[in-house]
Amino acid sequence: MIELLKEIDAVIFDMDGTLIDSMWIWSDIDKEYTKKYQLTEPEDFGENMEGMSFSETARYFLETFPTIPLTIEEVMDEWTQMAHERYVKQVELKKGLLEFLTLLKDWGVKLGIATSNGRTLVDDTLKALEIAPFFDSVNCACEAGAGKPAPDVYLLTARNLGVKPERCLVFEDVCMGILAGKNAGMKVCAVEDDFSKAQRERKRELADYYIQDYNDIKQGTYEVLT
Repeated sequence: MIELLKEIDAVIFDMDGTLIDSMWIWSDIDKEYTKKYQLTEPEDFGENMEGMSFSETARYFLETFPTIPLTIEEVMDEWTQMAHERYVKQVELKKGLLEFLTLLKDWGVKLGIATSNGRTLVDDTLKALEIAPFFDSVNCACEAGAGKPAPDVYLLTARNLGVKPERCLVFEDVCMGILAGKNAGMKVCAVEDDFSKAQRERKRELADYYIQDYNDIKQGTYEVLT
């Protein structure tokens, strides 16, 4: 048994930037959206949205830009339409992920997803990438009641898996997600992603482990941080 999986009954993944290379999509959509509605983003705009659920992000947009003539639901629908084709046709799995998921399944480890993304994009993306059958429970922060760093979506996933939080290992790519896992009482492995490279040192401070990609786990080259 790999060391970081000892005394672990379930592994729970964030989706964007953790399972798949998809963070670039939201950078593109932000640009398209601000151009469409002639918006000027505040300096701390992206930082403030980190970890928010899909609905929380839409609400934040409307509070920040009250000139947008839409409801929260209409904003989410518009984003889903803008992102959908890119998710199902252009995103790729993180390096070594498929082999790692197969290994976990072979060992009888329960697998879950705890994501801030919207349900339609999550389900359609997992189906398009043919990895949906690996997961025993898939949960969105909107359904859990609060986005990250609140632990809600991780605790919900653990309950659905029938596993105690302290027996869960989380994989996350950003600080707010790492904090959500820690706040849930779980071990957390930080995942390298280009879109969170400015957070690398802080991620190492918060997490229990760090990987460049999922091959690090099989090869034993992951970092132990605590």
